[in-house]
Amino acid sequence: MKADSKVLLGLLAGAAIGAIAGILFAPDKGSETRKKIAKNTADMGDQLKSSFNDFVDTVKEKYRRAKDEAEDAVEKGANKISSIGNQVKNSVV
Repeated sequence: MKADSKVLLGLLAGAAIGAIAGILFAPDKGSETRKKIAKNTADMGDQLKSSFNDFVDTVKEKYRRAKDEAEDAVEKGANKISSIGNQVKNSVV
């Protein structure tokens, strides 16, 4: 999971650097270049927020599943212990 986030971060950083380099080397006026940089920065920020939200949602879902599985295991264990206890009572009586 850690490698996935590093790859995603690397791709986003590479895209941002490429976009900025393309804008800076384009033959536009300074004011136009600044507008493009501002727009691309906002777009990159939106993409980063979206990616982060997707990542958080994935982590939440995995946590929920793990919690549900743990609760199921505890319930099965408690039922098994109760069953064994009943068997012991019945064999003693």
